[in-house]
Amino acid sequence: MFKTLKATLWPAAWLGWQIESNWTDPFAFIAFSVAKPVTGVLILVFMYWAVAGVGTEAPIYAYLFLGNTFYIYVGAVMAGASYSILDDRERYRTLKYIYISPISLPLYQVGRAVARFITGTLAVVITIVIGAVFFQLPLSVLQTDWGLFALTMTLGLVALSALGVTIGMWTLSIRSEPWFVGEGFAAAFYLFSGAIYPIDLLPGWLQPVAYALPITYWLELIRRSLLGVSAAAFPTFAAWSNTDLLLTLAGITAALIGVAAVTFQYFDHLARERGLIDVTSNF
Repeated sequence: MFKTLKATLWPAAWLGWQIESNWTDPFAFIAFSVAKPVTGVLILVFMYWAVAGVGTEAPIYAYLFLGNTFYIYVGAVMAGASYSILDDRERYRTLKYIYISPISLPLYQVGRAVARFITGTLAVVITIVIGAVFFQLPLSVLQTDWGLFALTMTLGLVALSALGVTIGMWTLSIRSEPWFVGEGFAAAFYLFSGAIYPIDLLPGWLQPVAYALPITYWLELIRRSLLGVSAAAFPTFAAWSNTDLLLTLAGITAALIGVAAVTFQYFDHLARERGLIDVTSNF
């Protein structure tokens, strides 16, 4: 296992960082990577203040702030892992060489997303600090359930990585405009995962979509680990214990790993049979 990580994950992570950051100096890269998601969260905060008519003591405020903040990881990890396939195939024309290398391609995809994960983590940390210091976000280091937080983050990142591998392999078979598939899924999941509003507000026929997404349970557990009892102010999962949520998230994550394995085998075979490994769409 360690040999596989050493041969695939770490070099892919280093390569991903070099590709993501080679367009400018490190300070400008970090500033740009962090400023964009942070300002996105703060825009929602100011919209909340202008429209909601209630103060920061209302439970919906922390619900919205944390959901939108941690959703940064969805675009960073899921879209990052899926985008790497197209990046290597069409921009750098190196996917065929990666295919014949003695590495694990799915693990390589995850490694390529590490650079976005790092910048995403910086953005999340900075946003939470700004929220706690300047915008009355009710967080306490001493009251945070760090064990629950660590376990939840681990399961969530594995689920997002599996989704990224699945979407990335699917894009191999798309001939027209495949570049926006990963980000398109991230945008769609934003509406259904309860990131900025309880999923009870969705039409009844759309709520099953929300309950099928691992992000829904992941964000709920993140809120509970950071906010404690105040996170249970919304009725969606009021009857669910932390164990119920964790088991559901773990089950969906395991299912997504299976789906990623099957999807990889199918589209890998399809790409080889149709000669899609070194083609270009319209880049």
